[in-house]
Amino acid sequence: MGMARIALAVLLAGVLHHSFAMFDTAKTVTLVGTVTAFEWTNPHAYIELDVPGEGAAVKHWTIELGSPSILQQGGWKFKDLKYGDKVTAIVNPLKSGQAGALLSRITLSDGRVLGNGPGAAGRQ
Repeated sequence: MGMARIALAVLLAGVLHHSFAMFDTAKTVTLVGTVTAFEWTNPHAYIELDVPGEGAAVKHWTIELGSPSILQQGGWKFKDLKYGDKVTAIVNPLKSGQAGALLSRITLSDGRVLGNGPGAAGRQ
């Protein structure tokens, strides 16, 4: 695990369950990529996503979601994502510009659209 990812994970774990102020909720970014991990954990679940960039470059993103109990209310199951799945995620990026974000909604490889909690799939 790279040092940048460790620093981002510590930052996300330590701060985000108290505040979402670090995310630019006025901005959305569309990420099309491959799931490298889905962490169904408290207090927040995470999606690790590799997104192809220019040339052969791949940018690794850490995407935060709500708690598993909130996600279940929105139709999620812990088996909804697995390594290698191709997804399209609409996210609110970190204000810092690092490759981290808060999930708004995601289109799974089977075509289902899920949000970050109950009723969130239809929100922009």
